[in-house]
This record gives sequence, structure tokens and C-alpha cells, in this order.
Amino acid sequence: MSQSRQLAAIMFTDIVGYTALMGNDEQKAFDLLKKNRELQKPIFEKFNGRWIKELGDGVMASFNTVSDAVNAALKIQEDCTAAKDFQLRIGIHLGEVVFENDDVFGDGVNIASRIQAIANPGSIYVSESVHDNVVNKHGIKTRFIKEETLKNVKGLVKIFEVLTPLSDDTFNPELMEIIKSTKKSIAVLPFVNMSNDPEQEYFSDGMSEEILNSLANLKDLKVAGRTSSFQFKGKNIDIKEVAEKLHVRTVLEGSVRKQGNKLRITVQLINAEDGFHLWSERFDREVNDIFEIQDEIAMAITEKLKITLLEKEKAIINKNPTENHEAYDLYLKGRFYSNKRGPGIIKSFEYFQMALEKDPNLSLAYIGMADAYCILALYCLMPPHDAMPKARLYAEKAIQLQSSQSEAYTVLAFISTFYDRNWVDAKKWFKLVFSTYPNYAPAHYYYSYYLSFVERKDEEAINVAKNAAEILEPLVSISHHILSLMYIMADRFEEGLHASKMAIDLDEKSYPGYRSLGLSLAGLNKYDEAIEALKTAVILSSRQPLPLVELCRIYSLTGNITEIQNIMDELILRSKTEYISASYMCCVAYFSKDVEKATEYLEQAFDHRDTILVCMKAYPLCTFIRTDPIFQPFLKKMNFPE
Repeated sequence: MSQSRQLAAIMFTDIVGYTALMGNDEQKAFDLLKKNRELQKPIFEKFNGRWIKELGDGVMASFNTVSDAVNAALKIQEDCTAAKDFQLRIGIHLGEVVFENDDVFGDGVNIASRIQAIANPGSIYVSESVHDNVVNKHGIKTRFIKEETLKNVKGLVKIFEVLTPLSDDTFNPELMEIIKSTKKSIAVLPFVNMSNDPEQEYFSDGMSEEILNSLANLKDLKVAGRTSSFQFKGKNIDIKEVAEKLHVRTVLEGSVRKQGNKLRITVQLINAEDGFHLWSERFDREVNDIFEIQDEIAMAITEKLKITLLEKEKAIINKNPTENHEAYDLYLKGRFYSNKRGPGIIKSFEYFQMALEKDPNLSLAYIGMADAYCILALYCLMPPHDAMPKARLYAEKAIQLQSSQSEAYTVLAFISTFYDRNWVDAKKWFKLVFSTYPNYAPAHYYYSYYLSFVERKDEEAINVAKNAAEILEPLVSISHHILSLMYIMADRFEEGLHASKMAIDLDEKSYPGYRSLGLSLAGLNKYDEAIEALKTAVILSSRQPLPLVELCRIYSLTGNITEIQNIMDELILRSKTEYISASYMCCVAYFSKDVEKATEYLEQAFDHRDTILVCMKAYPLCTFIRTDPIFQPFLKKMNFPE
């Protein structure tokens, strides 16, 4: 048996969407395999490659040099694009492998295969070893994508993309425009808590967050979103890499030491391109000076980046939220827990309320309360009749105290969409937010919902969600989940699948990511995989009702009435001690073929003004409402715009 161990560049290619095609048209799928083979074989020969074998719709090949492998991949993608018959994903890794007769084995093979599996459609993903060998080669350009944990591979693997004419940063005009204008751009990293007490983490987080919020109001400065910046918390990561990922040119980092009433705050403003410190300062002050320190830092940044401030913008930066430092401290604790979501939402209410007891005019605490109630209503964890009026009350109070609160206007846009169903007001509030705070990511999330659910402008909704996921919050799991949902509404399930996987890559415990993964797989008729994804979502969410109901829909498509009935029994039992949306019960009743009960529940949902009713014209869960004549009167009651 002939066997040799050597260093080789291993390439895997895979046809995008082949499994779905095989399920729909076997002959077309087989024809595609033949075309794929005919396209790739001569290119392998031209670049001294060795065709190893086919693995389903995938191909494995080896090359003696990395340059040959990458150039072959570029030629394959070029010819594949010209042919317009199918798309490929390509992954390449340079590593030690074992050649035995006509096959190849080893970790190098496994890593190349894993890299190919996470590549975007039409792209070429490579490992760091490949990147290091081609980074200075003429005609080959690469960019860093992310660090990835690959199955059965120890440690993190750095993933790079070899740029082709179809790479996103070449053909996305909006992204190109932003990259061109990033001379005045910044990411504010979470300040490091240097205090002996780890409980002071809320203070260091709050310090950086408030500086970020002040800077975000400046129209001449692009500021990376809070959630994206905070993805780097606690990580030892290169500043240049941070800047590349967030599309900014400068980075602010700092540390906070709080001991009793004493503060030491150290900050550095860094030019990411060369690592040069544009400005640094140390502040040894009293806690009572916190707002003055924040103002000084924000003003120093505008000076160093040569940003001309309007009087209105100066006023926003220099406006102290409160004279009561104890109230502000309690607000920071509330925001700290609110940002954690989950059970933290309930804890955040306590701190916001205590802050308002100390200072009834603290507008930030009112916004915190309004945001928290909206989140509870959106996920149907609180009856809308309880949550939405309170959210409105707190948002309006915040606006009354400070008219420039874009976050509060976003809350009003959310309420107008999901509770009032007042489409005119919803558009008015969204327009106001975008005119004053165009980079506020949550507004983009909710507006994409509005465009898809209400106006059925799928392409526009995708573009808005894409802006949030790729530009404003590229490292935030929920932004990619929402982008996935927008693709799903437009029946673009392959792209929805990719976006959902990105959401999970960014947060392996993202139950929304597993939800959109399940919905995408169901759209591709991969029901077994969809069920597994939604079961994971159920576990990660601690059995929240929504993924359970989405699971029922897949069971209905596979004819598993027993499992649907089990979930129905569970939700009925739980409804005796917790809030279960009537909309959810309607869906499960219909999936269990009890149309009469489904109709009763839907009547209740309208009485309760359930938030999910806004989704009935687009969401896969509500397909039966759109297709079954019995439910047409309910659809008309929504008064969706024509």
C-alpha cells in the first residue's frame, strides 16, 4: 500500500443549494454535477492540481503550491459566474496530509472541508496558512473574515476571504461609500474595569457607553454601534483587526478604577492604520466629576478628528443627564442588566425605577423602562395591553424631558407598528429617527420588520436589515438573525440559511439564530434538520413559546400530529400560571387541525392586540391565515396598506 506524508494545499468545492435541487429535480441535479466536473477538471490540470475525488456534490483536490490552488479557485469562480448555471463555495487550507494510493487523509483535509462549509455562496475562504503565503502575491487580494471554532479542530482558526469580482466590498456600493468616508470614524471599546471589585463592571461599561452615545449624535462622525464594539469586551485583540471588522479608522480604548469616591480614568485614541496614539489622557477626579470627564473625552475626540460641531451638537455633548450622581449610578446598573437581555430585563426595571425615585427627571431611565417593556411585548412575554401603554408613557416622558431622544422615538415607531397598527404614524416616527440618528441599529431592525410585515417591500426590507448587519452592527448576532428573517419572508432561503449561520457563529447560544436556521431549512424542504435546529432553539430559550410553535409548524408539514398535541397540552397547562399569547395558541390549534378552536384563539388575539398579528401577511408561521378562506376576514381587519 503506497503511502506518503507531505505538505499540500487542499481545496474543497461545493455546489450551493444542491440538496434542495436534488429534492425538486433529480435530472437537473445530475446534469449540474456533470457541468461542475467539466468546468473544474481542466482548471485543476492548468494549475498543476490533482483531482482527488467527488464527495456528493463536492470535489476535493490537492496542489503542490498555495499560489496554484488560489489561482485555480479564482479561475473556477470566474468561469462558474460566467456559466450562470450554479454557485460554488470554495475552501482551501495548507497543511500536512497523508497521500495513500488515490486518496488523502489528515487534519489538513478536515480543516479545508470545514472552511468550505462556512464560506459564502460564490466566495473563496482560506486558512491563515494560505493567506500568509499569498498575501504579497500580485493579483491576489484577501481580507480577514473572523476567527472560527471548527468541528474536531483544536483552537481558533483565522479565516480569510480571497477577493473575487463578486466579493461584497467590491460590489456593495453602500459599503464602499462608507469605507471611503471612514476617515472620521470611531469605535469605542468597553473600558476595562481596573477596580478591585468586579461588581464595578457596570460603571466601566456605562462610562464607555455614554461616551459612545454622545459621539453617535454627530453627523460628521461614523460611530460603530454599541453592541458591535462590546463584542470585543475581555478579548485581547489587535486594534487594526477591530478597525477592519467595524469599518472604522480610529479606536478609543480606556480603563476605569473606582475606589470609593475616587476615580482614575485612562483613555487612548488610536489611529488603527499605524497604531499611533492621536491622543491620550489620564483623569484623577472625584465621582462627582464623571459628566465633565465624559464631555472632555468627547470634545477631545472631535478636536483630534477635526470635526466641526454645530451648536446643537455641542449642547448634546455637554448636556449632563442629571445632577444626582446616585441616580445616574442606578441608571448605569439598569442599562447593564438590560443589555444582557433574558432575566436581566426584570432586574433592570428595579434599577431604572430606583434611579427615577432619586431623580424623577432622568430621561435616560425613562428610555430604559420603555425599551424593556417593548422587548417583553415583542417576544410575547407580557400581555401587550400591559406592556405597550407603559412603554408609550415612559417614551413620551423621555421626549418631554429631552426632545432629541431618538431612542424614545424608536419606541413610538415600534408601538405604532406592533400595537396601534397606525401605519402613518409608524412611518412618521421612523422618518424622524433616521433624520436625527441615522446609525441607530434598533431603528433599522424595527423598520425592516415594518417594510416586510406591513408594506411587503421585501427587497427594501432586506437592504435595511443588510445595512444593520453588514455596516452598523456586523458583529451582533441578532442583526444577522433579523437579516435572515427578511430573506425568509422573500423566499430566499439559501441566503436566509447563510445569515442564520452567521448569527450562530457570532453567538453559539443564540436561540433566535437557531429559529431562523430552522425556518430557512424548512423553506428548503430539509424538515429533519429544521426540527433539530428548532429543538435547539427551544432548549436555549428555556422553552419559550415561539420556537415551540414554530416547531409545531414543521411537525404539521411532516404529519406528526402527536408531537403537535403534546406541545398544545404543555402550552395550555402553562397558560394557567404564565402569559401565553392567543396568537400562538391559534397557530398550534390550527396545526392540530382544530380550525374552530384556532378561530376562537385568533379572536382573542385581536382583543389583546397581540404583536404577532402584524406578521400575518408575511411570516411562515401564519401562512394558513393567508391561504385558508376562513381567516380572510381577520386579514382584512388589519387594514394593511394596499
